[in-house]
Amino acid sequence: MSCSAVIDLHCDTLTAAMDFTQCQDTLNNSRSAFALSRLPPDVRWCQCCAVFVPDGLSENEAWRYYGFHRNNFTRQLETFSLCALPCRTAEDIERAWKSGKTALMLTVENACFLGTGVNGVEELSRDGVVLVSLTWNGKNTLGAGHRAAGGLTSLGRAVVGALEDRGIILDVSHLNDNGLSDVLDIARRPFVATHSNARAVCPHPRNLTDGQLKELIARGCLMGLNYYSPFLRGDGAPGELNDLCRHADHILALGGGDCLALGSDFDGADLPPCLDSCEKVPALGSYLTRQFGIELAEKILWRNALTFFQKNLSGFH
Repeated sequence: MSCSAVIDLHCDTLTAAMDFTQCQDTLNNSRSAFALSRLPPDVRWCQCCAVFVPDGLSENEAWRYYGFHRNNFTRQLETFSLCALPCRTAEDIERAWKSGKTALMLTVENACFLGTGVNGVEELSRDGVVLVSLTWNGKNTLGAGHRAAGGLTSLGRAVVGALEDRGIILDVSHLNDNGLSDVLDIARRPFVATHSNARAVCPHPRNLTDGQLKELIARGCLMGLNYYSPFLRGDGAPGELNDLCRHADHILALGGGDCLALGSDFDGADLPPCLDSCEKVPALGSYLTRQFGIELAEKILWRNALTFFQKNLSGFH
């Protein structure tokens, strides 16, 4: 058994090709780690596609940037309608799979443009956005990423509440420790860390501490294992499948059997050779099965994420 299905909580493929004279159809670029035409044919796939907004843009520039890539996502869904469907709920994912199509979900990494006010959350809801992170690595008017100081601002706190009210799931992967602490103080609904690992296994500040992981587990949250080598191991060597399993094993020991998922970071980071393409994920599935058994491997590959979406996306928007 390799894997029958995959739900991947994060890739940057949508915005990876900045020169759109060379590649407009970013979701099917043969040079990308994720490409619709290269997905394993016998695997039902759901991919969360982030509009990654770089640090340093003004809020108005960031809104235009987001709008451009949102429109490109919509256009590509029309282009690839024979093989992919837009999804915003677990029911949509299952409907896409039953029709033999890939499920694609729109997300945002670094919603700095919401510095213009919480009313912008309504636009994200209308666009079908399902996951939103407030920051990337730096600081903006909502909060601070892992390379910056400070926690959530008062506006950032208001945005968290507005996202929850609209059924959009908060992504805490890039928040620094103070920001995540603030989220833990105010969150009313479960949230996700779409692409983070365990700091006890690899001491990178983008990874989560045991205390943070225990809070996620207790609150019914979700965490996507990131394939990026510097988040997998701290010695500078390329990551291996065993490294990913070491993080999984550590989180399982904390009681996180229902918390673990995948968050590849395809096309957003230099990934190790064993995990640098969607075509290699079935081998990961086989490895997880050998290490943890079929039931737990399937939970990590897709069942936990689907269950989380069933509980936290259905009935909103």
